Amino acid sequence: MSKWLGESEKLVKNLFEMARERKPSIIFIDEIEALCSSREAESENLKSGMKTEFLRHLVLAATNLPWALDAAMRRRFQRRIHIGLPDEKARRHMFEIGVGKTPCDLKADDYARLGNKTEGFSGSDISIVVQEALMQPVKKINTATHYRKVNVKGVEKYTPSTPSEPGSIPMSWRKVPADKLLEPPLLASDFFNAVDKIKPSVSEEDTLRSKEWTNEYGLEGT
Repeated sequence: MSKWLGESEKLVKNLFEMARERKPSIIFIDEIEALCSSREAESENLKSGMKTEFLRHLVLAATNLPWALDAAMRRRFQRRIHIGLPDEKARRHMFEIGVGKTPCDLKADDYARLGNKTEGFSGSDISIVVQEALMQPVKKINTATHYRKVNVKGVEKYTPSTPSEPGSIPMSWRKVPADKLLEPPLLASDFFNAVDKIKPSVSEEDTLRSKEWTNEYGLEGT
């Protein structure tokens, strides 16, 4: 959005002209409430022309704050569909996609437990949980005070260990040659610990408010 009068609507107009030139095209606008809010602000006059330009076109958009939308913009969307938080099956599938082919000891039962333990989590929350878990082997390397020798296909390596493990050597990762460092395995416990650490970003109040808005203005999605 430009601070210069008339520039914002020109940018929107250019966007749609570009889409027409490159058809078939889909213009998707995320967090549209930032551009088409009903809340009064100093920039309201700057936004009004841009809103008018949006109202002249068919737009696909998303928002986590539907109640913040300008009434005219809200009416323009013929289908106002509420997509709720992922259910248990979807959450389990998100974990499977997030882990992908990364070697770990997660079993089918573990994925089911993760899906069950993350009720109220959004897709973004689950992505954060997965990233937190995937970083655990690296964090173990950074924080380890002891390492032990292991043999990998005839090659001697060093991997983090506890002081009580047989063969543990007091040392930090900085003293281990890069080609000799063996990253510890990714464990199921890394994921469950991450779930306990990461909290849902969507409050019950926001969930309830979204449902109330949907009951008044929208449709239930799938």
